[in-house]
Amino acid sequence: MPGAVRFASESLARAGDPEKAVSMQAYMKTDMPFYGVQNPGRTPILRELVRQYSPNDREEYERLVLALWELPYREEKYLALGLAVAHRRFIVPDSLQLYRRLIQQGAWWDLVDEVATHLIRPLVVASQDEVWLSLDRWVDDPDMWLRRAAIICQVGAKEHTDVHRLFRYCAARAHEDEFFIRKAIGWALREYAKTDPGAVAAFVAEHRARLSPLSYREATKHIGESVEP
Repeated sequence: MPGAVRFASESLARAGDPEKAVSMQAYMKTDMPFYGVQNPGRTPILRELVRQYSPNDREEYERLVLALWELPYREEKYLALGLAVAHRRFIVPDSLQLYRRLIQQGAWWDLVDEVATHLIRPLVVASQDEVWLSLDRWVDDPDMWLRRAAIICQVGAKEHTDVHRLFRYCAARAHEDEFFIRKAIGWALREYAKTDPGAVAAFVAEHRARLSPLSYREATKHIGESVEP
């Protein structure tokens, strides 16, 4: 673990750009410091990190992810998530509590969305009943970021989407005023509309009075002509 931490931090520091760090921090509206290394600059660092430091089991995978995650800079957290995604053999139901921790500690869209769409999605697509039971609780959790993760976790699942749960989750949170929930509902529906526009059109028509203008607008962005006003 110390070797991976040292490699990640030293590599990011060498590649850092103080001017970009300021703008990246401002864009993310966070007090967390940045090195100023955008995604193209992080990619070779992540690739080498994955190559050099391969965990032997799921417990080592979790320790490695958390060792990077707990470092102070934002890009170190991005590397932690990238490494978690890269070692796909450890994206298993036993890792769900790790992913929950990352969501709750990350508590902002850039980190939460990466966990939801690249770590939770493979679990739900695999039809893991135990995972879905947890997500059924997340969508009603007091933690807004867990609710958002439950709503968007099927973004990109296409024909593997559990449509019943997608629509049930969106309907369950349609009353919320929270921007990140309203946006999540619109995003999740808009993405599934690429697979089944008719189903999404029917859902938003049925729930038009309950959906926020933001959710409705996002959901119907590409199927507006199919939906009753």
